This record gives sequence, C-alpha cells and structure tokens, in this order.
Amino acid sequence: MRYAYLGPEGTFTEAAVASLAGSPRPDEVQPVPYPSVGATLAAVRSGEAERGVVPVESSVEGIVTATVDDLTGAGDLLIRAETTLPIEFALLATPGTALEDVKTVGGHPQAEAQCRRWLAANLPGREWVPLASNAEAARRAAEGELDAALAGEFAAARYGLSLLAPAVHDRSNAVTRFLVVAPPGELPAPTGSDRTSLAAFLIEDHPGALMEILTEFAVRGVNLTTIQSRPTGDGLGSYFFFIDCEGHIDDARVGEAMMGVRRVCAEVRFLGSYPRSDGARTQVRPGTSDSEFAEAAAWLGRLRYGRPLAPAGQAGSVTVANRSGIQR
Repeated sequence: MRYAYLGPEGTFTEAAVASLAGSPRPDEVQPVPYPSVGATLAAVRSGEAERGVVPVESSVEGIVTATVDDLTGAGDLLIRAETTLPIEFALLATPGTALEDVKTVGGHPQAEAQCRRWLAANLPGREWVPLASNAEAARRAAEGELDAALAGEFAAARYGLSLLAPAVHDRSNAVTRFLVVAPPGELPAPTGSDRTSLAAFLIEDHPGALMEILTEFAVRGVNLTTIQSRPTGDGLGSYFFFIDCEGHIDDARVGEAMMGVRRVCAEVRFLGSYPRSDGARTQVRPGTSDSEFAEAAAWLGRLRYGRPLAPAGQAGSVTVANRSGIQR
C-alpha cells in the first residue's frame, strides 16, 4: 500500500508513517515522499497513493493551517487514523562546520517557532530561511545552500550531515499529531476511544454564532478537543470552524450534535471518525449514552403516536397518550 507523506526523506512525517499503530506490516507499506501538504493530499485524491500522512496539530504552535485548509476546502477525503510523535530538533550541518560559521539556518516555520529561544541565545542575528519541510532544509545544507538546518537528529545520517547541536528545541515535551487520510469509504468501527473531525461553515457572522455551535455539543455532553476558526477566503468576516470532538459519528450524542450544528450552519463537512492515538476513553456523561438516547426516543414515539406509556417504576400500570400528547 502506497503511503504519501510530507517529504522529502528524513521528515518527522516519514517517522510518523513508521510509527502508525495498526498499519499494515512494514513490508506492505510503501512510503512515497511529496514536497508539500497539498501535494501529499492531491496524490491521494488522484489515486497515486492509497493513504496520505500529514501533520495537523502541534502542542506548541497549534493546528497546521495548510492541512486543515486543504482537507476542509475540498471535503473529499476522510481521516482514517491518527498518531502522535515526540518532536525533538537538532542543528545539523556539514562535517567541520562550527557554530560560529553558521550564517543561515533553514527549516519548516514551525521548527523555528519551537526553537526560537535557543536560536536567539546561540545564533543571534542569523538569517532564517523558511522551507516546506525540515528534511528539505537538511538536503540544502548538505548541498551547501544553507549553513545549517533544524531537523530531527535522524536526518543527519540520511543527508551526510554532522550533529552541530542536539536538543535545540525550547520545550522538551513537544508533540505533533499526524493524520492518515484516504478516499471516502467505510468508516472505522467505534472503539470507545474515538475522535470525530468536522468543519462548520457559518451562515453569517453574528453575535452568538460560535455559542450556537458550542451549545449543540455541550447539551449532549460531547467534549471538544480542538476548535479553531479559519477564514473561508470569501471576504473579511467569513469564517468556518475546524472542530475535533470526542466520540464516533455512530454514537447517538455525536450524531445528534452534528445534526444540531447542521441546522445552525450553512454547511457542515464531515472529515472522519477514527480511533484516538492516545487510547483515552470517550467521556460519557449521565443521560448521554446510546441506551439513554434510545430510551428517550422511544418515549417520544409513544407520546406522538398514542402507544401505551408505562410510568417509571410502575411497569404494570398503563396510560394512553392521544395524538396531541395529552395523557388520558
């Protein structure tokens, strides 16, 4: 199976492909690098690859906008899985390079953000060169186009570089979440430890618009793990919200919350329900389990259609509701 990923070789995304829990056997996975997030997802859309792996969220810098905007813009791919990876940066350079020789440093913009304090303290005033990936920075450093690159230490051997400085990141506990995407198809079955992703597009920007969306989740006990506003590109004040929530679309509370959001939004794009990589169990508040939703729906059905009603705690006692719902 071909896995497109944000390349070139030596990126954290390539490492994420190797770490995917539940993926096919290593000899059945063919990683194929692409130069950008957009190119990676386009490869899946065109059929060049069966799966695509892209970063979506950093614990330091938040969501990866290129991924979110591409996925939600077309809405023709579904998330199948996720994985998280600890992110540790090193400063790499050609053998013989000293720290004082470094005048230009390259890497992905999020790498610079996660190493900003170290760079200011150890390489003040050096030129920063933003690139599509950290591995691309390592490749350019190897070819002499840059003096040094911020990348994973594992990229040094891949590009014949030396470790100029290890652990240059400002936070030692940084992690990035990666998504596995595929063309639409059968969804992964609920596991009890799931996440659902969607994009909600506002009808118009008005006071309380966000509250209307949040209320649909809150009243059904659905916990949100990510919510981020993004411009639609149709003008100032035109936004959509990228949302991750706990649970699976097959869970009654999640499905009903999505229906509620659809009623108050111009459009809702479903991006997938898939197992969480951290294995955390979905929170189910009292009154929001599937059985409680089913019991409430059955009660309402009896009220609407005049079927016998058995009051709680009185199984042998029966009343009847007429079509208006008045018991008699």
